[in-house]
Amino acid sequence: MQVSLLALANDSAKLQAMYFDAARQGDIATLQTYYEAGLNPNVADEKGYTAIILSAYHGHTEAVKFLLSNKHVNPCQEDNTGNTALMGAIFKGNFGAIKALIKADCDIDQVNASGQTALMFATLFNRTNTINELSAAGANIKAKDKAGNGLTDIALSQGNYELAEALSKK
Repeated sequence: MQVSLLALANDSAKLQAMYFDAARQGDIATLQTYYEAGLNPNVADEKGYTAIILSAYHGHTEAVKFLLSNKHVNPCQEDNTGNTALMGAIFKGNFGAIKALIKADCDIDQVNASGQTALMFATLFNRTNTINELSAAGANIKAKDKAGNGLTDIALSQGNYELAEALSKK
């Protein structure tokens, strides 16, 4: 019986690895197969990454849109450090996924463990189109992270004086 349980555990680990690889690769057909088999689409790996977080981070806009179309997917779910799919997409500069995730029913000012918002991520990585989209969606331009840094502080910390000046005028 112990061998059977070990084999089952190994198969489970392999199935889980295949699922998360499908999310990383934007493999919609495989994701759909898992959901049709009853897998909870919000299951997370050991780092707290869900399929939507992984698809957003790896730049798979169509997979993100597919996942958002599943009423059971939680686009607001955080990984172990509090980062969301939107933050992952911003980190990688996946503007298609960013736009789709901004429209998701999440708090636009959701914070991670450091108190950073998606708008702060966009500022950190000088994603001006994303800054504009988030601002238009109502993101709080006055927010501060746990260290007390606002958007202008973040831009300055990156040596982005032009962005800091533009943000100070908002």
